Amino acid sequence: MSKIHAAITAVHGYVPDYVLTNQELETLVDTNDEWITSRTGIKERRILKGEGLGTSDLAVPAVQALLKKRGIGADEIDLIIFCTTTPDMVFPATANILANKIGAKNAWGYDLSAACSGFIFGLATGSQFIESGKHKKVLVVGGDKMSSITNYQDRATCIIFGDGCGAVLLEPNDEGNGIIDSILKSDGSGVSYLHQKAGGSVRPATHETVDAREHFAYQEGQAVFKFAVTNMADVAHEVMERNNLTGEDVQWLVPHQANKRIIDATARRTGLSDDKVIINIERYGNTTNGTIPLCLWEWESKFKKGDTLILAAFGGGFTWGSIYLRWAY
Repeated sequence: MSKIHAAITAVHGYVPDYVLTNQELETLVDTNDEWITSRTGIKERRILKGEGLGTSDLAVPAVQALLKKRGIGADEIDLIIFCTTTPDMVFPATANILANKIGAKNAWGYDLSAACSGFIFGLATGSQFIESGKHKKVLVVGGDKMSSITNYQDRATCIIFGDGCGAVLLEPNDEGNGIIDSILKSDGSGVSYLHQKAGGSVRPATHETVDAREHFAYQEGQAVFKFAVTNMADVAHEVMERNNLTGEDVQWLVPHQANKRIIDATARRTGLSDDKVIINIERYGNTTNGTIPLCLWEWESKFKKGDTLILAAFGGGFTWGSIYLRWAY
């Protein structure tokens, strides 16, 4: 009997209409286009505008388009794993809010928080429900409204982040395609370098924390860069080596879009040429959980059935990981 793999059978994404360019950021903080581009590779990012809109509102159009593309109803979804750092609320889970908005009446769900590695962790988790035979249709969503926790007075972080969301549907596959292997890692000692200072149970919201602007993403850029550039590259190489893959065997590298220099280092470590590396950071910036599914969505038409893809990410916490999958359609 053939082994059942969890295969991506549909993918779609959504980004808001509003474009925040480097030129506009020049009017907000002491920075310039050349400085931002040379250090990050980012030229612009999308921002969700409007009162009362949250991360679930980024997910709804992405998921609705995915369902239409796949030709199924929301009531056929068994499970929703919503990978996000910016949930609509502390509780209930944004997965539950999304299920209600799209009419997924038969799905249970939960949020998964692993910073920028969240979507990788979510894919690996969702695949277990498919491989076990427990579920037939698992929706994995990766999205963030990073503008809600970005300090636009901090030039070190406000240039990086954007808003966006992508989603994939996982279904059983017995042809040898789908998620073949994953390596996931975490190291809590990195918490001091990348975190949100207030808003959790350790430091609940007060007038003082709000006035001190502690409800935004805080990052010590050099420390994070040094750790990310090594570990994201190493874990991608590790999953390839474990499966006897070389750069020649891989059609596409799908890296988390945090920084162009980190992406380049990962490509070099895995022996992949530039034409095999998916990059859209210049247009969307770092959408955290949204980067990898947005890349899959934009490049979907270029993928061929059986193509080997290596996904790799690094996030605050620290978290990092890589997935080896074969495209199923």
